[in-house]
Amino acid sequence: MADNANIHLIDHPLVQHKLTLLRQKEVSTNNFRRLVNEVSALLAYEVLRDIPLHDVEIETPLETMTGRVIDGKKLVFVSILRAGTGILDGMLSVVPGARVGHIGLYRDPKTLIAVEYYFKMPQDLAERDVVIVDPMLATGHSAVAAVDRLKELSPKSIKFVCLLTCPEGVAAMQDAHPDVPVYTAAIDRELDEHGYIVPGLGDAGDRMFGTK
Repeated sequence: MADNANIHLIDHPLVQHKLTLLRQKEVSTNNFRRLVNEVSALLAYEVLRDIPLHDVEIETPLETMTGRVIDGKKLVFVSILRAGTGILDGMLSVVPGARVGHIGLYRDPKTLIAVEYYFKMPQDLAERDVVIVDPMLATGHSAVAAVDRLKELSPKSIKFVCLLTCPEGVAAMQDAHPDVPVYTAAIDRELDEHGYIVPGLGDAGDRMFGTK
């Protein structure tokens, strides 16, 4: 995993292999959804590398011992609707005990500004570590708006996870929230005139849900 300031590029061979499969335009909705799930589960291993552990006493078939476990209840995955759902499912396959929050944001087609329409979080975020998930960090408007909103609730920590980003998205997040680490599987070339990452993988939501 290569680091650039607070940007963590996860270059594990399995992540890169599955991301390449995801990018291909002929991939079916079913396979796209499955691959997003698989990549997200792999990303979770790196994103949660520093998650706190605590000791518990257990009985093995042979004796009593002290083992170490995470407290999944102190972890919150926050999905930016709707496309964040695919990454959320993959992350929950690794940490099924995590709490889940949702934030609904849509991108105004003229201004590209993020508009909030839904917000529901677990209680007591001050005691919880938050991982925000969204497939793309493109203009950065949605990501910045999501972090803005979550910071109002003062969570213990915030991380942002995406499949793809680009220099414009990285710059937007670093300018607005330099304290929030971004984890991504790729930093693509640029944004096009419509605000899409290129070469990218198209509209993640449409490809995941078969709506286009």
